[in-house]
Amino acid sequence: MADSSFDIVSKVERQEVDNALNQAAKELSQRYDFKGTGATIAWSGDKILMEANSEERVKAVLDVFETKLVKRGISLKALDAGEPQLSGKEYKIFATIEEGISQENAKKVAKIIRDEGPKGVKAQVQGEELRVSSKSRDDLQEVQALLKGKDLDFAIQFVNYR
Repeated sequence: MADSSFDIVSKVERQEVDNALNQAAKELSQRYDFKGTGATIAWSGDKILMEANSEERVKAVLDVFETKLVKRGISLKALDAGEPQLSGKEYKIFATIEEGISQENAKKVAKIIRDEGPKGVKAQVQGEELRVSSKSRDDLQEVQALLKGKDLDFAIQFVNYR
């Protein structure tokens, strides 16, 4: 019998991020506590730009955006937001959406699987993803439960389960 396998990836649905951003922009335009503060959120190339007239306001814009991301099922571990910066009279925060598993993070996950996972489970790095294979599907499900229980500093999803 052939080995069963699945891939561990770190991908974010760009359309869902776009929807969350549009919802946040709409909420900023409607909420009374953001009236007259110049609070905006928009794409700036492949980054997300948040602006407001005070540091607290721009942090509140980030909080609204994070809330919308969570409601759309996107992990906040994929969001890399910088610190508020003063630019003229405006405060700005630039944020990026992180995708793909870096080589060092893939090695960390492979080490966790090797050290704490069931015997006979193999993990191999393939570009920006990690393929986990085993003869037993139960072992693969055990690995998924193990990784969900770990507090990794990046978002992971399990795909191509076969």
